[in-house]
Amino acid sequence: MIHTELRSAVVAGASGYIGQHLVGTLRDSGVEVRTIGRGASSDATWTHGLVDVLHGADLLVNLAGRSVSCRYGKRNADAIFSSRTQTTAALGHAIAASTRPPKLWVNASTGTIYRDSRDRPMDEVTGELGTGFSVAVARAWEHELFTSPAPVRKVALRMSIVLGPGGGALNPFINLARLGFGGPMGDGGQRFSWAHVDDVVAAITYAYDHPELGGPVNVAAPEVLTNAETMRHVRTILGRSRGLPLPTWTLEAGARIIRTEAELVLKSRWVESRALTESGFCFTYPKLAAALHQIADHTPHGLLPVALG
Repeated sequence: MIHTELRSAVVAGASGYIGQHLVGTLRDSGVEVRTIGRGASSDATWTHGLVDVLHGADLLVNLAGRSVSCRYGKRNADAIFSSRTQTTAALGHAIAASTRPPKLWVNASTGTIYRDSRDRPMDEVTGELGTGFSVAVARAWEHELFTSPAPVRKVALRMSIVLGPGGGALNPFINLARLGFGGPMGDGGQRFSWAHVDDVVAAITYAYDHPELGGPVNVAAPEVLTNAETMRHVRTILGRSRGLPLPTWTLEAGARIIRTEAELVLKSRWVESRALTESGFCFTYPKLAAALHQIADHTPHGLLPVALG
């Protein structure tokens, strides 16, 4: 349950992992939720009814975007890019045309926008943006949000890696540990910024109730561990005392086999939630061990499903 003045919300990308958790939490709290998507079950699609579905809503949350767990060939790269920028642009024009637009527009973004960092955390004020395809996508995504004609408060939610039961980014780590490969990935020194899905949902509703929040807002738990430390916690939760390490070359080869990119685990992400914490937000799961215990309690035995690119 959440405690907020929020009464109605529109969620785009509601069928995804975070979207399902957000919609469920909002509805359990008595919030009226309308959705935007491609299927017939949505209240509006990207080509029909956008202005109407936004009319009178308190909050818009856009989580739409093709999964980045794939090979970055031209077709996939174009889909990743367009699925973020085009949907964001469409929402901006719809809000601008609305006579009763939402008070707040929260648009998904990513902590991957920052450079590979092992020397210090990246916050919204002093963080340095990186280079490469993933960063270019994130910058274009946020550019569409902040340059849109929508006359409302806007938040770019720079999420770190989202963990939670029933999916999220942890399933591949659990599978590796259960297969005996739960050791460090690469040299194991890369930082692992993360957030429990419950805290991501809480951050969204918190932003609605705190009008001082605007612009980029990082969502990352206070405890940021190395990859080696993270995998040790995963093994401990699963009752595995040891795990074989995965050198960089094995990760790159394996990524090609399952059609994804090794960058997803090799890049050092050290993200700090300065805007949220300075405004008074408290994480329910500030430490990884507690988050993993909660996830393990709701995770079945055996190998878990992993979306392949």
